[in-house]
Amino acid sequence: MTLKETEHVDLPTPNGPMRTFIFRPAAAGKYPGLVLFSEIFQVTAPIRRTAALLAGHGFIVAVPEIYHEFLPAGTVLAYDQAGADKGNELKTAKELASYDDDARAVLDYLKSHPAGTGKLGAIGICIGGHLSFRAAMNPDVLAAVCFYATDIHKGSLAKGMNDDSLARIKELKGEMLMIWGRQDPHVPREGRAIVYNALADAGVNFTWHEFNGQHAFLRDEGLRYDPELALKSYGLALELFKRKLGEGDLPAPESSGLKETKH
Repeated sequence: MTLKETEHVDLPTPNGPMRTFIFRPAAAGKYPGLVLFSEIFQVTAPIRRTAALLAGHGFIVAVPEIYHEFLPAGTVLAYDQAGADKGNELKTAKELASYDDDARAVLDYLKSHPAGTGKLGAIGICIGGHLSFRAAMNPDVLAAVCFYATDIHKGSLAKGMNDDSLARIKELKGEMLMIWGRQDPHVPREGRAIVYNALADAGVNFTWHEFNGQHAFLRDEGLRYDPELALKSYGLALELFKRKLGEGDLPAPESSGLKETKH
């Protein structure tokens, strides 16, 4: 599906404007909305390509800058040690409520988008996986995908490193898709077990996949990228979103002008 040129909006939040990039189909019609939460490096080229892939399957995808109150709009942190250090520093400098306020701002934008159906989903990678998990606590999020979500098992997101994600797990009403890499040192086997057991004990509707992959296996830059696992994972995510959110009000294809040949 052909995409429109990437747009951006500066959404109001309690902590100032939040630059949010919009990827959506060019064809007329209405489409479900997805909020895509990035890694700690913000809206990098790989994140943009993920957003474009999702939009190309018939979704309006909004990608917010998760550290908008600390960094100038448009800032992208490099995939190097300095970038990782800065991203991890800001991860625990931000208030937990601010992460939630940001999610609500993007969801509200998508819900009222003139080209949207009002059906909402969330997807995120690394810290974004945790933010997608928390965004799904909003009852209008019908489905959420979390790629190797960090810090859920430790409760260490945000300022004070004492989040309440596991304590609020019963607020997850939509269907969850949890995807992990077994060789991910950030979420070891014991940590994954904590999250799995919490979801199961709370009666959450979820699907769980563990692959033989490293942290960041979805990112199409660097040595940890695994294109086979990425393709499988995108397929799982798209199946969930199309099933739970629908395909939107797609226009009928135009006639080619050729007559049908009978056999």
